[in-house]
Amino acid sequence: MTYSIIARCPHTGRFGVGSTTFSMACGRRNESLRPNIGVSKSQAFYLRYVDPLALNMLAQGYTPAHIVSVLAAEDPDFEYRQFGIIDRENNVVAHTGPGCGKWAGHTIGPYYAAYGNGLAGPQTVAGIVAGFMKEPDAPLEDRLMLALEGGRDAGGQMSKGIPRPERSTWIRVVDRLDFPEIDLRVDLHDKTVVELRRILEEFKRYDHYYAARSADPRAAKPEEEFVAGLGAKAA
Repeated sequence: MTYSIIARCPHTGRFGVGSTTFSMACGRRNESLRPNIGVSKSQAFYLRYVDPLALNMLAQGYTPAHIVSVLAAEDPDFEYRQFGIIDRENNVVAHTGPGCGKWAGHTIGPYYAAYGNGLAGPQTVAGIVAGFMKEPDAPLEDRLMLALEGGRDAGGQMSKGIPRPERSTWIRVVDRLDFPEIDLRVDLHDKTVVELRRILEEFKRYDHYYAARSADPRAAKPEEEFVAGLGAKAA
C-alpha cells in the first residue's frame, strides 16, 4: 500500500526519496538516506533494520547488488520485502518479493528506482517514472514531487478493486552535509500529496532566508518580519 521513488541527482550528487502510502507517518523512517553514502528505502512488510544495514554496508564499500544477496541469505521472509538501493556511483537495485501482493513491482533507471505495492497496477509505477523524468534539469526535490504526483494521477493505490487514498507522504533530500536540505511530510490529510506540494512551494520561499541568517547572524532580520514581507508580496 505504498509507492516510492529513490534517486541520486546526476548533476549534483544529492540523494533523495519520495514516498506516499495509506499507512500513517511514513516520514518517520529517516534511516533511508545518508549524505555522501547512498539511499536505501524499504517497504511492504517493512523490516526496520534493512535500511541502516544497507547504508552501513554502502559506507564500507559494498555494492548494492552484494547487499541484496546478503539480505536474501539472512532473511527467511525475503519474499515479503520490497526495497531499492542506490550508491554514490549510481549503481541501482530494486527488489519486489512475490509475497508483496497484487499489484507490486518496480522499475529502475540509471540513477533512480520507482516501486510500490498494493497499487492499481503497473501504470502507477509508470506514472512515477514519467513524473520524475518530466523536468530532468529541475532540482531533485521538484522531480520527486512530480514523481509522487505522477503515481497518484496514474491510479495510485488500490485494494481488491477499491482505490485507497494516500494518507501519509514524505520527501527528503540530502547533500554533502550531515543534515537534510529538504525534509517535509504530511500525515492524515484528505489529500496528502496536494498538501505536500503546497508545503514544498512554501518551504522554497524560506530557503534563502535561513541560509543568510546562518551565514550572517548580525544582519539577520527577525523571522516574523521576513514572514510579514512574504505576506505583503503575496497581497
